[in-house]
Amino acid sequence: MELFWILVFSIIYPYAQGQGVYAPANAKIVHEGQACVVKDDNISERIYTIREGDHLVLKCLVKGHPRPQVRWTKTAGSASDKFQETSIYNETLRIEGIQRVQGGRYYCKADNGVGVAAIKSIRVDVQYLDKPVLTVHQTISDVRGSFYQEKKVFFRCTVNSNPPARFIWKRGTIPIEQSKDKGVDIYEPLYTQGETEVLKLKNLRLKDFANYTCQVSVRNVCEIPDSSVTFLLTIGTTPPALRLSVNESLVVDPGKDVTLSCEVTAGLPKPTITWSRYLNPLPRNSLVRDGTLELRSVTPADSGFYNCTAVNNVGNPAKRNVNLLVRSMGNLTFQITPDSNKDSESIQMGRDLKLSCHVDAEPQDKVNYTWYQNAMLIYNSDSLIVLHSDPDMAPGTSSLEIVDMKFHDQATYSCVANFPGSTVPELRVDVNITQNSVTPPILTVPEGGQVVSVREGGTTDLVCLVDGKPRPPVLWSRADKDLTMPTGEWAVETRDGRLRLTNVTRDLMGAYRCQTAPYNGLNVKPRQAQVQLNVQYAPVLDPVFQDVRSPNYQFVTLRCIIQKSNPPHMASIRWTRNGEPLTSLTPNPRENPQLKFKLDPSNNGTYKCRVNNGVGSSTCTFNISSRPYSAEFYFDTPNPIRNLKGNNFSYNLQWTQRDPVATDRIIGYWVNVRNNEKMNQMNLFSKQIDKEPVKGGLMSYILTDLKIPLSYEIRLAPITTYSTGDYVSRTIKYSDSYNYPRPSDHVCGFEDKHICGFSQDRGDNFDWTRQNHLTQNPKRSSNTGPEMDRSGTKEGCYMYIEASSPRVPGDTARLLSPLYNVTAARGPKGSGRLPYCISFFYHMKGKQTGTLDVWLRVKSIASVDTKVWSLIGNQGPDWNQANIIVNPSGPFQVVFQAIRGSGYEGDIAIDDVSVTKGKCKQENSVSNTVLIGGAPVLCSQPLAASLTFALCSYLLLLYR
Repeated sequence: MELFWILVFSIIYPYAQGQGVYAPANAKIVHEGQACVVKDDNISERIYTIREGDHLVLKCLVKGHPRPQVRWTKTAGSASDKFQETSIYNETLRIEGIQRVQGGRYYCKADNGVGVAAIKSIRVDVQYLDKPVLTVHQTISDVRGSFYQEKKVFFRCTVNSNPPARFIWKRGTIPIEQSKDKGVDIYEPLYTQGETEVLKLKNLRLKDFANYTCQVSVRNVCEIPDSSVTFLLTIGTTPPALRLSVNESLVVDPGKDVTLSCEVTAGLPKPTITWSRYLNPLPRNSLVRDGTLELRSVTPADSGFYNCTAVNNVGNPAKRNVNLLVRSMGNLTFQITPDSNKDSESIQMGRDLKLSCHVDAEPQDKVNYTWYQNAMLIYNSDSLIVLHSDPDMAPGTSSLEIVDMKFHDQATYSCVANFPGSTVPELRVDVNITQNSVTPPILTVPEGGQVVSVREGGTTDLVCLVDGKPRPPVLWSRADKDLTMPTGEWAVETRDGRLRLTNVTRDLMGAYRCQTAPYNGLNVKPRQAQVQLNVQYAPVLDPVFQDVRSPNYQFVTLRCIIQKSNPPHMASIRWTRNGEPLTSLTPNPRENPQLKFKLDPSNNGTYKCRVNNGVGSSTCTFNISSRPYSAEFYFDTPNPIRNLKGNNFSYNLQWTQRDPVATDRIIGYWVNVRNNEKMNQMNLFSKQIDKEPVKGGLMSYILTDLKIPLSYEIRLAPITTYSTGDYVSRTIKYSDSYNYPRPSDHVCGFEDKHICGFSQDRGDNFDWTRQNHLTQNPKRSSNTGPEMDRSGTKEGCYMYIEASSPRVPGDTARLLSPLYNVTAARGPKGSGRLPYCISFFYHMKGKQTGTLDVWLRVKSIASVDTKVWSLIGNQGPDWNQANIIVNPSGPFQVVFQAIRGSGYEGDIAIDDVSVTKGKCKQENSVSNTVLIGGAPVLCSQPLAASLTFALCSYLLLLYR
């Protein structure tokens, strides 16, 4: 199903004492289509409800000149998404399968740059009802053993719904009424999420051991059915309990299979066991079966907390957690720290020296470090001290301290990291310690490398040369600490000091800092240097494109502004016209080039200024023309359609001219009209209209002899002495959507697929059908229904009810008109309410024809339906007209109700419906009408119902 809401913006722009078409916007909302519930929130806004999963259509019909642009936005409603990030620039907003989070207030903004934008809002209320959750609880002080007996029990029923749900409790199939059962309490607890109601059994009795049902209902709103859940309370009802097959912390090698089992030790009803992983989904290679989680060939990525949960809706869920750690070791680094007390940066005899070793591992605290000197295992002594966890270093770092270094302490030292008893390969690093093998680092930038230039989109290297023993890595970062590296990291490590940048953009321009890393070398004050990156790019020009209009034989000046450029100096500037160089008009290169010349019919065209700075070229493009601007159609003409004799209509075409004095004088317009149904044919007519526009003026031309119900393409172009402007086109048709719902002279022939805003009633048995002669079923009965529409054309449409199977006698179909806004409460000179005329044609052929009723539905605090017309039985093969005078007290709808008769030969059709202000014309009034029970009944003479006709005629004479 679809939900249609129409926002109609009336934006009319009077200008210069009524001569123009520009003014501030105004807006109003009308409702059209179907909804679950429509209720007034205040004067300017309504609340529309829709069932979750249905299709929502919000349509914003705008009026204004120039034609306004429409933008849809949404504010956060109840549990709603932010909608501003996904604004819709369209008159129609469609949401397929709407969800509850999409409810809230939607705004339609119509703006055409004239005055203040028009903004209107609609509140969309999404209706839903989830399946309730029923849990059973007992206070701790009431628990004796592991079952519920002779104690208090609480049934807690929770549901998410909109609107708020109503709860019904049942024991077995019998509803529980607190007033009739002293052993129960029913109440709503405080501070709960969602809607909750509690059924309390005060002291368990024998009859309390039974099935309990919690039924929730939203009272069939949006045809949402009730939902329920049932729980069986027995003497053995107990909450769940669990036991794990492994320790709460489990460490395994990579590649191993891991089995985690949860055993249920208690619980009735039988608990349901689920496995989950904290913050992450279960691994793809996992398998859950009967409470057991199996992980195949685990990797370090599978590490994490795994949760086993048992639920049977009794008491609280039982939970057990396992912290799975898959062993892994990553990068192994070392540090050489000279005697920190002496602020030394080199190895010296007689001073202390520290060697440190660190590996990134999981679990970090299970790593074992072993130190060797010349391949011999080191044991703690007065001169060599092994720290398995150095408190002065990062956690998980082992250090070897050499106290009062002697000549014999010069050696090759090795650090080995491993997991004891694990298959994870050990990691090893060797460091040669002598006075000559360890020297402080030196960081330099090569000559000419302080500034590196690169073209935008290219590739380049930033280089910092590093020397020292051992040679440490180089860390690169942005000199501006608020900027990250191109990779998104704050620092990038390079082994050789060379940083490669690819696809360079101008936002990467700036200073880059290189510095020595404190690891894999001497742990001393880092050495730093900077390299400047200079990104070269083509000039940035304004305007990129400009449309310039001017009268002939006047001077035109074109200016091309250079906004940014690197390098800033221009290498060349060239002007062309229609691709040909302007050698005689080429100016000398300068910062902001310009070109001045006198326009004439021979030098109209496309001018380009091509600017080159040695890196790249950019172009300013100017479309220079003496042709007039296009006309702008005016879409808000009141009642543009007029019915003519026969099957014809006329259309009042209106438009304005944009900046009519920008070019040569406009002397008229070309108007071309073409039938859309016969696009391969020539224009129906092409005519020159002698009209001279004025700025802001509204021009009109009446198109005549247009055929109902055809649509036409209208093309319009201004004419000057020297040229013709561009054509603009629009489509017009007999039943157009801009005739938004209001009483007018417009006649609805149901030619438009939107059927003039009429809609099907959701509360009836079946729908009206739109049809014409070409879409009729060839096997249909010839004894009922019209052959063609009221105008007698095969293409013309009408609305009808099909009386054939599966329809049965008494089935009802209702067709609702748009909501008509009553603009005046009373008629002229205090003559009471303003009258309106409802006019339509009906076709009721068939010996088994039922009833056609017309109802007036007036909108106020509550809708009031009044039958204003009724007709029963066969009325013959012709279309007949009916006119009804009504006096509504407020906004109203017209409801056409067809009731199926005794058999399939009873089709009923309507066509050419109109609602106009004032009384109906006397020449079109229907005779033989009598009021019975407050409703007019039309007397007719069916072939087999002469008695009924005689009775009606008698009543007619009596009441007259």
